[in-house]
Amino acid sequence: MINEEAKEIIENNPVAFATIDHDGHPNVIAVAYVKVADDKNIIITDNYMQTTKDNILRSPNVCLAVWDKEWKGYKIKGVASYYTEGKWFDFIKSLPENKDCPAKGAILIEVSEIIELQ
Repeated sequence: MINEEAKEIIENNPVAFATIDHDGHPNVIAVAYVKVADDKNIIITDNYMQTTKDNILRSPNVCLAVWDKEWKGYKIKGVASYYTEGKWFDFIKSLPENKDCPAKGAILIEVSEIIELQ
């Protein structure tokens, strides 16, 4: 599902990360250092999130948007899981980008749909 071109754009550009709050309203943040774990999963580090984390724990449906300087990009829908231990938590703790960051949790997004932005 996530091809090499999409992976390149996802991992090398800031990503808009949208969640839904307890009242059904959208919340969006910008995140960096997003990694493609495999062709169906994206992983994001929680360094300083609170609202986004709370929203995921209430409603795991999320959406990402990412594009490069040439406006090539993707909208990605999926279901998020939050980890504070185990394989995915260990993975984000090992990332060089997180060396001086708290890395409080790992957000794994199982991609259900990826749409090329036009």
